[in-house]
Amino acid sequence: MAAYNKADLERRMAGAVEALKGDLSGLRTGRAAVSLLDPVTVEVYGAHMPLNQVATVSAPEPRMLSVQVWDKANVGPADKAIRSAGLGLNPIVDGQTLRLPIPDLTEERRKELAKLAGKYAESARIAVRNVRRDGMESLKTDEKKGVYSEDERKRHETEVQKLTDATIAELDATASAKEKEILGK
Repeated sequence: MAAYNKADLERRMAGAVEALKGDLSGLRTGRAAVSLLDPVTVEVYGAHMPLNQVATVSAPEPRMLSVQVWDKANVGPADKAIRSAGLGLNPIVDGQTLRLPIPDLTEERRKELAKLAGKYAESARIAVRNVRRDGMESLKTDEKKGVYSEDERKRHETEVQKLTDATIAELDATASAKEKEILGK
């Protein structure tokens, strides 16, 4: 078990927040957002590449995404990748450009997406709690080794708990903002 390192705990908790933000950015809210296509990978040149490395993605209208494929040979694979990404989008091929009309979200789909946002938030909370547990265990180990006195350990544990509480509050705020956005409230 590694020695207590507050900076490492902060970094790991911040990582959980960033991971949640990344997960949530992939959830569709009914508005065209370029980040919606971030998880899409295209099979080109014998490898899987992110869509943004084979095309320019833009949002020319609030309910339309445009994907300008650079190489004409990659239009088919890009179209296939977007269709099979499970985003509910059906590209319209127009030369080297794929137009993606963003359909309205049904109430049922909005609720599903809001639930999914909640699941993402819960797994991020679990990750933060695991980091907290690791920090507390390393403090107890350090105390046994004589690195910290009992008072110092307790003071550091309070720091770890405050960091945990602040991070979880940030996760909750991020998730609840996304749920409101999805539900259109």
